[in-house]
Amino acid sequence: MELFELAFMRRALLAAVLVGIAAPSIGVFLVQRRLALLGDGIGHVAFMGVAAGLFLGTSPVVTGIVAASLAGAVLEMLREKGRLAGDVALALIFYGGIAGGALLTFLSDNPNMVLGYLFGSVLTVTGQELWILAAAGSVVLLSVTVLRKELFAACYDEEVARACGLPVRKLNFFMALAAAVTVGVTMRVVGVLLVSAMLVLPVAIVQQLAGSFRATVRGSLVLGGMLSVGGLVTAFYLDTSPGATIVLLAITVFALAALAARQRSSAIS
Repeated sequence: MELFELAFMRRALLAAVLVGIAAPSIGVFLVQRRLALLGDGIGHVAFMGVAAGLFLGTSPVVTGIVAASLAGAVLEMLREKGRLAGDVALALIFYGGIAGGALLTFLSDNPNMVLGYLFGSVLTVTGQELWILAAAGSVVLLSVTVLRKELFAACYDEEVARACGLPVRKLNFFMALAAAVTVGVTMRVVGVLLVSAMLVLPVAIVQQLAGSFRATVRGSLVLGGMLSVGGLVTAFYLDTSPGATIVLLAITVFALAALAARQRSSAIS
């Protein structure tokens, strides 16, 4: 196939698979905790990290992940201490990231490069960036797999989890940091503006059809990879934006899943 004869497309497909699997692996716990928009807030701080990387002449992906991780930790601290409501804390991070990113973008020598991180630029992923994506995605996926039972317990009921002796505080910080790293990885494929979509949409789609949490987790990982690759291939042949195409494909599948779930419910009743 013509698709696989192009080196940049092979790298893009690998990046899409990595993101498609890693994002829902932590996204399923964010949805469970009703923090679906957390990725947006952290994503905008990641944008500031990307702009800082371009301004300093270092790897934008690395600085983006570092900035996102700091934002995730700060947000969890604010939420835990109860000094600010969750939506207010998220708004502060959201606007601070946008403002800081915009300022650093205008100060950098090549401000146009940041557009690839705002809207996604998976077709331009380099070999070095692919290794970074693979390492970060693998760490998140492995960690979530090992801690899946504890994370579910902390998401379902924190008080019960504490009574059972689980380190809820550490688990909450892990979720925030894992989400931050995933956001830093995902923005290279779909962009900062659409980053929450890959965390939430595969999970939301499978939730409507799955009968258990375990089935939701497994189905989300498979569907996330399929949506990423399917959207990328579609974008290649239609000559459209990969990030936007992936998200629109996911929304289309979500609508079909919602329709199927409604019909099944009507048939049962």
